[in-house]
Amino acid sequence: MTIGDAFARLTRGGMPVRFTAFDGSETGPEGAAIGLHLRNERGLAYLLTAPGDLGMARAYVMGDLDVSGVHPGDPYDLLVLLKDNLRFWLPSPGDALSILRDLGPGRLRPPPPPRQEQLPRWRRTLEGLRHSMARDAEVIAHHYDVSNHFYELVLGPSMAYTCALFERPDASLEEAQAAKFDLVCRKLALEPGQRLLDVGCGWGGMVRHAAREYGVRSLGVTLSLRQAQWAKAAIDREGLGDLAEVRHLDYRDVMENGFDAVSSIGLTEHVGVRNHRAYFTHLRERLRPGGRLLNHCITRSHNRRQETGPFIDRYVFPDGELIGSGSIIRAAQDAGLEVQHSENLRQHYALTLAEWCRNLETNWDECVAEVGESTARIWGLYMAGSRIGFERGELELHHVLATRAAETGPAPFPLRPDWRP
Repeated sequence: MTIGDAFARLTRGGMPVRFTAFDGSETGPEGAAIGLHLRNERGLAYLLTAPGDLGMARAYVMGDLDVSGVHPGDPYDLLVLLKDNLRFWLPSPGDALSILRDLGPGRLRPPPPPRQEQLPRWRRTLEGLRHSMARDAEVIAHHYDVSNHFYELVLGPSMAYTCALFERPDASLEEAQAAKFDLVCRKLALEPGQRLLDVGCGWGGMVRHAAREYGVRSLGVTLSLRQAQWAKAAIDREGLGDLAEVRHLDYRDVMENGFDAVSSIGLTEHVGVRNHRAYFTHLRERLRPGGRLLNHCITRSHNRRQETGPFIDRYVFPDGELIGSGSIIRAAQDAGLEVQHSENLRQHYALTLAEWCRNLETNWDECVAEVGESTARIWGLYMAGSRIGFERGELELHHVLATRAAETGPAPFPLRPDWRP
């Protein structure tokens, strides 16, 4: 039995793309625009010892599985085909023995995983308490300290690694990111002289926008040292040092209070669902009575607990957790905040991811020179796959706006939202 024969037997309905292997065998539709080529024995071992997404990801990241017909910076069309049409099935004991006999049982010895792969979730539990400060710092560094220049190439000049806001379909990524920050500022009703705390501030985009456009004294905190260094340099470059500050700090270590507003843009995904009430309680205590909080985070389309898949958990966001907007709102309410407004920006994140993939493809050679082809492949795979999730409603992005009660009762709030859509 050839490798092509084996894969034809292990997939329901056959391969949806043209599949070729190093033994010269083929399967799948002839003349297909998109193809997969298995280059060597190691790649076959990855596929056999971790059937499904993880094995394919390992082989692809290591360069043992190549794609044709799509660019590795944006393999969106390939992933759509595989997601809609590739179905593996568990063979009968007789079929399994036949396949193993023909392919060779020695190929069931797992090769070492790519260096970018984190330990499985259960092993990380033995290494340290999930969502402890030390472990959170490690996983944040794993994702965000890849390379500031790599992020510049992928994210563009805004250096905003969160969902943008496309006020029109043909808006540029930079226009959409500026619109996102401005919407947050308007929802928070920022005015000159106020104080803003931005937790999980990334490269300081919100901090700088609020200081530059609204005259607000802004403090941002991030667990990524490289982000903090880049943000500080950007603040100095733009002459915003009298209003804006970014610290390399865990949000839980921020003890100042009396802020007029708190923004959290893309941090909640790293907090842990069980910690949401404590997270919102801490942010509430940073606010002055009557102050506003805007929480911007990726959510699920339901409120059931669901672990992230192995590829995202081991390669992209170790320990990341998502839940539905209903659970986010409940946690905020249980922390003593009054939720005033919720908005789903799901479609905007799909558009954002498409733009990031376009940047990665355009700057592919420079990105590979900066971080290596394996890491660049991971990013193309993760961003294109995430785009599909947002397009299909499997993932959402919610803004939840809440207020802290004033000393005399509920915080004042307009009868209708005081910001334009």
